[in-house]
Amino acid sequence: MTTPRRNRIARLVAAFTMVSAIALPGVALADSQLDKVRVKVAAFIADKMEKLGGSRIVYRVDTDALREAVVTDVRDDVYKILREGRIAFSGLAMRDGGVDVKIADAKGREQLTRKLAAAAEGLPTHALNVTDAGDGLLRLAPTDAASAARLRDLVEDSIAMIEQRLKDAGIKLASVQPEGMDRIRIFLPGLMEPEQITAIFARKVKVGFRLIDLSMSAEQAQSGTPPAGTEVLLGFKDKLPYLVAKDSALDGGDISYAGPGLTGESKEPIASFRFNGRGTRRFAHITAENVGKPFAIVLDDKVISAPVIREPITGGSGQISGNFTLEEANSVAMLLRAGSLPGRLGLVEQQVVQPATKP
Repeated sequence: MTTPRRNRIARLVAAFTMVSAIALPGVALADSQLDKVRVKVAAFIADKMEKLGGSRIVYRVDTDALREAVVTDVRDDVYKILREGRIAFSGLAMRDGGVDVKIADAKGREQLTRKLAAAAEGLPTHALNVTDAGDGLLRLAPTDAASAARLRDLVEDSIAMIEQRLKDAGIKLASVQPEGMDRIRIFLPGLMEPEQITAIFARKVKVGFRLIDLSMSAEQAQSGTPPAGTEVLLGFKDKLPYLVAKDSALDGGDISYAGPGLTGESKEPIASFRFNGRGTRRFAHITAENVGKPFAIVLDDKVISAPVIREPITGGSGQISGNFTLEEANSVAMLLRAGSLPGRLGLVEQQVVQPATKP
């Protein structure tokens, strides 16, 4: 789950121009300018805090949950490679921060190692230490650098989620900055009740992939009694009713990445997503069983898109379109990421900061 560096910088530029009315040059920024933009944002907000007072909130990312999610992804990737390569194995299990697997055939062990190395090429978050423990036993564990990179990405995704939630709440004057390796600091000038802000983040984004019930029209269900196990939800943009299953076939925990993009020919804004190993298998099974039927992609009880399954989808990725603007596509992608964040935000501190001077 990685947010492209350029997108992070662009997001900060947009935030900075919003709060300070300073227009920055519309040119491609070097990676080193990410920190420079953040320094300027922090300085501007600090000045406002001194004049107006406000709220200071600090969150900490749950690194234990992140480590478990990373190792789970390694296990799923290993299983996929073994299954697709028809490599005989035994004892695949997560243990002590890594994954153990026994492969009697030396060629099989070499094939697995080669595939994992190819998958990690150019992706520091996927780098692994591979240890041959003898007797066919391989131990696979994320490198320290990979773990650090995943933590940085998780903090960045958390910052994106916080910024979007603040924007949705109508709060435009704010600074959301990383603090140390696993903390996020929020300054909110002029807002003297931090409890109102922390309540916004206490609610988890609900992401679901649900089958649509065709036994009756959504309008009939809306005016009468929907079938057992179903409910009527409204569309995100079209506001039309959809009769959907209450239970999700997949949820946010099955998504490993989401980001905005454009279609190849029409350049229509879309949100792309990719499932983890478990999600890929479940999605392939669901789509194979329901060819020709529609399913709904639901965010916070709103139907974002309701495509028809044309064929089994086995690649583990997809696109969401819905006549979006670029901003809406980015928002949908951010919500998909927020619903799948393996690290939960723990509240470390909230305090009211009194103004040092009268405004």
